[in-house]
Amino acid sequence: MRAERDGTEQGRAGGRDAGGTRAFIGSFTSAGGPGVLAATVAPDSGALTLTGASDAVADPSFLALDGDVLYAVSEADPGAAAAFDVTGPAPRPLGAPVPVDAAGPTHLALVGGFLLTANYTSGSVTSLARTADGRLGPVADQARHHGSGPVADRQQGPHAHQVLPDPTGRWVLAVDLGTDSVTVSVLDPATGALRPHGTTALRPGTGPRHLAFHPAGTHAYVLNELEPTLTVCRWDAEAGVLTPLGETRVVPEDATGPDHPSEVVVAPDGRHLWAAVRGADTLAVLALETGGDTARLVASVPCGGRWPRDLALAPSGRHLYVANERSGDVTWFTVDAATGLPARAGSVPAPAASCVVFG
Repeated sequence: MRAERDGTEQGRAGGRDAGGTRAFIGSFTSAGGPGVLAATVAPDSGALTLTGASDAVADPSFLALDGDVLYAVSEADPGAAAAFDVTGPAPRPLGAPVPVDAAGPTHLALVGGFLLTANYTSGSVTSLARTADGRLGPVADQARHHGSGPVADRQQGPHAHQVLPDPTGRWVLAVDLGTDSVTVSVLDPATGALRPHGTTALRPGTGPRHLAFHPAGTHAYVLNELEPTLTVCRWDAEAGVLTPLGETRVVPEDATGPDHPSEVVVAPDGRHLWAAVRGADTLAVLALETGGDTARLVASVPCGGRWPRDLALAPSGRHLYVANERSGDVTWFTVDAATGLPARAGSVPAPAASCVVFG
């Protein structure tokens, strides 16, 4: 079934606001979400105004934007990826969803002329070609992960949770929750083939979920889901090597849990880092110190809802957005640039929200 809807009256002007910034929200249709939502962003306040939605793809749990084409994974079995034209108030599908030959794709990234998906259930990364007009082609390659971890109910096998390029664009990193590892690969720009380069083992049982790079490109910060910790790593972009330096808790020492961190974002100036923590339903604020080698928890702020699945920073760096899955909203915060502390500024309803991206 496919439906494309215009939203509220105030949102009928189109897909861009006066400042040109747009936001897109993914949601779980299997939990009552509307699919992919479009919104405009007020340039000063950061306020979102919903303009339309499309439920053409089941469970679009993560999104990526390239100009006027938005891409989504369909976190299903069999899994798929889809492209949308977003020049209007509601996303418009560019053809049918394309199978990724794997189950449970939960994250995606755009690297050159290809779209890469991290397939959680299958424990693999798939590459799909993109055409000149943004449409998706068939599977070009699939790299399967191997191994397991000590947490029996979550690490019985590989679970690729995120895939992204490093800041140079030379390397592709895949974070695997099931094997407590990050795999570094090279993507062939002509064929889309993924060639493994090396794997970094993290502490067993931590369950790495997502990572974010320092703006200087010298460090990467891996947020763990099975333990509420952040692993600080040094990144050697010349050699393509990730080296763990230490761990920091993203909840206070007296936290009773259980807590399941979900997303990590680094400030554009590299002074602070934010992590969303489900269970505690907080945003952890960490100071990055000693040139990025260490992270220190300085505050935990309520996330404005329940079960913060995703966290995103607006292009201006002034506003932080949280996709609260179980309370069904996207809440935004104004960030104090000096302290890194976020202050709640507003929210919009988004049932079963899964992610937020900007463009």
